[in-house]
Amino acid sequence: MKLQKLIEDLDYINISGDLEKQISGIENNSKNVKENFLFIAIKGFKLDGHDFISDALSRGSKVIVVENNNFYNNRDDITIITVKNSRVALPILSNTFYNYPSTKLNIVGITGTNGKTSTSYFLESIFKNNQWKTGIIGTLGVKIDEKNYDIDKTTPEANNLQMFLHKMLEKDINHCIMEVSSHSLSLNRVNNIQFDIGIFTNLSEEHLDFHKSLNEYMNSKIKLFYMTDKLNIINSDDEFGKKMISKLKNFKTKIVTYGINSGDIQAKNVIQMTRNISFDLVTNLGNINIKLNTPGIFNVYNALAAISCSIALGIDLKTIKQGLEKIDNVKGRFQVIKSDEDFDIIIDFAHSPDGFKNVLKTVNEFAKARIITVFGCGGDRDKSKRPKMGKIAAKYSDICIITSDNSRSEDTKAIIEEIIQGIEDSSYEYFKIPDRKKAIKKAIEIARPYDIIMILGKGHETYQIMNQKKIEFDEYKIVKDILDNYRQK
Repeated sequence: MKLQKLIEDLDYINISGDLEKQISGIENNSKNVKENFLFIAIKGFKLDGHDFISDALSRGSKVIVVENNNFYNNRDDITIITVKNSRVALPILSNTFYNYPSTKLNIVGITGTNGKTSTSYFLESIFKNNQWKTGIIGTLGVKIDEKNYDIDKTTPEANNLQMFLHKMLEKDINHCIMEVSSHSLSLNRVNNIQFDIGIFTNLSEEHLDFHKSLNEYMNSKIKLFYMTDKLNIINSDDEFGKKMISKLKNFKTKIVTYGINSGDIQAKNVIQMTRNISFDLVTNLGNINIKLNTPGIFNVYNALAAISCSIALGIDLKTIKQGLEKIDNVKGRFQVIKSDEDFDIIIDFAHSPDGFKNVLKTVNEFAKARIITVFGCGGDRDKSKRPKMGKIAAKYSDICIITSDNSRSEDTKAIIEEIIQGIEDSSYEYFKIPDRKKAIKKAIEIARPYDIIMILGKGHETYQIMNQKKIEFDEYKIVKDILDNYRQK
């Protein structure tokens, strides 16, 4: 695309250089720059993209977007565009470069502390059962026409996000389901995307190292619902959902609510079982019984969010029921590992106080013996969560094995000690095992018949970040290997 065309929607301060250049790509990471790419320098929290301009130039970039008015260009073949905010400029340029893909897709954005991924996959199953070609962008990666792409953020940077939307169009996909993180809303990654429907799952204490307060966290989430064209779907049982409804009541986009205790669309007569949960769905189109193959009240809420969206898009109740009941497991979301042992092992991504409470309360409802919980807390993140998670884990588990998560630059042993501060009963049984693989092995070794082992925090992730290095750690495979060795003894 010619540079002159690319900057048509851009609000810039100054341009120095030729506008006739052809642009073959847009990058904010100099390592990914190729010949004739536009490089946009963004000031990050740890690194400043302006410090990598020379690297981008050496890799073939001929157009640089900067915030620094004092940037000196001593090359005649380079075009410099100065903008007020590079983070705002990136989605504008990316949207133009990929020819406004969101305007040609039906996009559902899902935000909330917990439940985004499960809701996405519930919704995908319903859409597929309705014969709709569907793409997903979220925590488990990007899924386009059954091909999976790994990403390192729940919601990718704007240039990659627009590229994935463009790929969906190339594969004749007409519906996109996107997890929208609070970070992506605060950092402008989803700017210039036309969302048809927004879904709010819930909000609880999380990311307070970034947002500083729950109200600030909520205000970042609510931005999604000012970007929607057709409908906003909100959990009216949630405390912050109620606040959002009040804030949005005079906004042009219609609101539909869902819940167990309230809402336009409700679940009644909820019956919790060991491996599943059923409920009567109550809607203005009629009622129908639905049985989910994963337990937990939280999954009823996730299903209600997906149902509300599907109804709004004109899908009938029978198709919705069939779509939901086809799902066995979402990877890393209350994922039961099948084995020949007389105890159960469940892997879940829960990594916040509210997430811990949800999954552990659910297990307590059907556990026949002890609950053994293996968990840690992430480093370089909100430290105030650590004792709270220790307290919750101890309250709802018979034994805790406290270990590493993604310690990043922090010392794992120090994190463990902060978690233990929340365990108030001095007689409570717990183990401190910093090596996560050894911690899982210990849980399996001490398990008795009918015990349930909960392994929390990593879920779908196939790595650990220790001492700022990413190391392979596929928890599902590790558990399977330990079980195989366990049987041989």
